[in-house]
Amino acid sequence: MNDFRKLEDGIFASPQIDLDDIAQAQNLGVTLVINNRPEGESPDQIPGTDIEAAARAAGMDYVYIPVTHAGFSEGQVKAMVDALAGAAGPVLAYCRSGTRSTLLWSLAEASQGRNVDEIAAAAACGGYDVAPIRQLMEMLASRG
Repeated sequence: MNDFRKLEDGIFASPQIDLDDIAQAQNLGVTLVINNRPEGESPDQIPGTDIEAAARAAGMDYVYIPVTHAGFSEGQVKAMVDALAGAAGPVLAYCRSGTRSTLLWSLAEASQGRNVDEIAAAAACGGYDVAPIRQLMEMLASRG
């Protein structure tokens, strides 16, 4: 079983998932799986197309928003906002460790004007630290 970390109601972040984890996600009521891991990042990673097929077979939606270690773009933040807004229920976002998924979720939330301290506290509940993007979150929140 994977390490699905609850950031808040309806939002989970996770390290790389495998096909068996789709059933666990389904048991949690997940309706959308967001893959934030670029294809080919490591030789042992499950291809996103396989995860997508399993998610769709289980009745879940799937969105691919790859995030490299180069950082985050406005397009990625917007794609995450759109994915979250379109979700019919709980969301599971994953990458190699769950960190990039959590950081992108945090940026998406901040871009919608959400309080940065609340976002940071939610991320911390899942064991993630948003300090590396705190300034960017504050800038986005001030615009939202």
